[in-house]
Amino acid sequence: MLSEALIAGEKSPKAGRTDRLPGAGPEARRYTLSLRKLMETESIDMETTGCGTALITPFRGDGSVDDRALYALVNWQIDSGIDFLVVGGSTGEAATLEEDEFLNVVQIVLEAAAGRVPVWAGCTHNSTQALVRRAERLARRRGLDAVLSANPYYNKPSQEGQYQHFMALARAVDPLPVVLYNVPGRTAVNLEPETVVRLAQDAENIQGVKEASGKLTQIAALVHSAPQGFKIFCGDDNLALAAMGTGAHGLVSVVSNEAPAEIARMVRAALRNDWITAREIERKYARLFEANFWESNPGPVKTILSMMGRCDATVRLPLVQPDRATRQRLERVAGELGLLRDAPLPEGDMRMF
Repeated sequence: MLSEALIAGEKSPKAGRTDRLPGAGPEARRYTLSLRKLMETESIDMETTGCGTALITPFRGDGSVDDRALYALVNWQIDSGIDFLVVGGSTGEAATLEEDEFLNVVQIVLEAAAGRVPVWAGCTHNSTQALVRRAERLARRRGLDAVLSANPYYNKPSQEGQYQHFMALARAVDPLPVVLYNVPGRTAVNLEPETVVRLAQDAENIQGVKEASGKLTQIAALVHSAPQGFKIFCGDDNLALAAMGTGAHGLVSVVSNEAPAEIARMVRAALRNDWITAREIERKYARLFEANFWESNPGPVKTILSMMGRCDATVRLPLVQPDRATRQRLERVAGELGLLRDAPLPEGDMRMF
């Protein structure tokens, strides 16, 4: 196993710099060479398909991260048959997590998942320099399967600016796979299919995209033009079947926070062309797809999960919990779907804490 001091170090041998380790000597140099050899290998092929949950980050009433609830949520998700997990994305309120908090949340999910399903970690910033610095720290986490990164927000870069931004990220984490995240509704810029294809061709470890533009024509363009093996995931629950009908490889879902077994079953049915089953499940949960966005995500999904006894409904400012009227509507929808009959999660294995 690589030295924890090296893994936690602030400087990376991949960037051509010498790590300063306590008690540097032959053993430290061997660790350094081992890590350098690892980082110089060819890109890892990402085989992930199916339904992944864009995990919430549970908070206690005082706003601190609820490690216990997060650990239990991961176990429930995996036991329910979810195909992969995405931690530290927009649904996970990554924008309001301090960097060390964020890395701790990623570590909890990796420890809880214990290799049973792939784990992706979000890593987004509108400063390329800051993105690279955080990504280098993130890439040292053992067991991480991919980095998911959204368009730079607020700056409104051109296609060339986005290209250079994502290429810098790919170099920083290589050989770890990178999944692009196109979400213009949050970032105010669209990552055009031509730019996605260019990135996939120029960086071996850029191996997928989460497409949340809401444009089926854009998903179709990617299906038709992306290199072989490049994975396309829908980022909108309500467009999942249409996207997979076009050729997408799966879904990164918000609703699977609340109903992991059923949403995973819907996605698998669609991928094996069992459209009768897939559409039945979609019709059943269509109102929940909408309800989760009655107010800013993840407020509604956390509210329903709190009603299910799985976590507190707390979100961090500038987000606030849904108002009373919305809560009542959410309770009605969740009750009609039978979600509220679930008991709180068991204690689970908390030895890591």
